[in-house]
Amino acid sequence: MNCELCTTPGGTVLWQGRRCRVVQVEEPGYPGFCRVIWNTHVREMSDLGAADREHCMHVVFTAERILRAAMHPDKINIASLGNMVAHLHWHIIPRFGDDPHFPQPIWGVRQRPGITARHGADPAELGLALAAELKTTG
Repeated sequence: MNCELCTTPGGTVLWQGRRCRVVQVEEPGYPGFCRVIWNTHVREMSDLGAADREHCMHVVFTAERILRAAMHPDKINIASLGNMVAHLHWHIIPRFGDDPHFPQPIWGVRQRPGITARHGADPAELGLALAAELKTTG
């Protein structure tokens, strides 16, 4: 199998648990862009048992809450697409009114040139906050 999320971390690892990990993605114009990636190769949420689905969403919502507190975005987008990489992962994307695509999705029609002037949250601080919130969840 040639799955990039099975063979690479998929970004800078902020937190790693037994079942999934949270990574920060370098995406110009989108500071703080993170992904929650299931550690084993699974294609869809419905492939997981109920407890694993609940755990995955707990991690997604925890990452969202931490990004909101750290960055104060205008909006957070959460998406699970997997059309290009059929490995279960969720995108958590802080959005700002001056980002290149706002109010469109980041994969939509670009609305303005350049990138947002905001800087991403410090990965070390995000990792510590995630570890503190997720320490008992595995």
